[in-house]
Amino acid sequence: MNRKVAVGFATLLVISFCWSTPLSYAQEQASVKTAMDAPEKSASAYRLDFTLNEIEDGKKINARQYSIDLNAGDANDLKIGTRVPVEGKQGEMQYIDVGTRIWSRVKETANGVALEVRSEISNFASPDQASHSMPLLRQMQINASTVTIPGRPTVIGSVDDPNSRRQFQLEVTATKLK
Repeated sequence: MNRKVAVGFATLLVISFCWSTPLSYAQEQASVKTAMDAPEKSASAYRLDFTLNEIEDGKKINARQYSIDLNAGDANDLKIGTRVPVEGKQGEMQYIDVGTRIWSRVKETANGVALEVRSEISNFASPDQASHSMPLLRQMQINASTVTIPGRPTVIGSVDDPNSRRQFQLEVTATKLK
């Protein structure tokens, strides 16, 4: 009798397991299908126009332009420059990036567009400042978080050149793309 009860109980377990597995699998598939079929919320796209202004004695003497397109919530960077070989330990070459790198993130807020910007600008020092054995590099960093109104230029930050009367300003204009 115990054997009949055990076989009956085992049969009941197998049937209930087989019955519940397809149902739970079907429910999982239905929920995945529903999530996949839901309409995507489109993120707004923005064009960020950066201007690096070089100012001396209150006059703009140079301006460099950089642009990047981003979706709200995304981050990306742009980089332009040269990789310069420099001898580290005797006989080992290392490369230093010289140029401009701007990383940015865009978020939409109720008050405008929130921007996070990290920039690094490096270049070679003038020949009279460089040593004969190694190049002398000058480097500036401007990192900031701010909220800006689309279409209006915003100064992210500025730095003074310690070797001259020049100032460098990084300005950004965020424009919503259609």
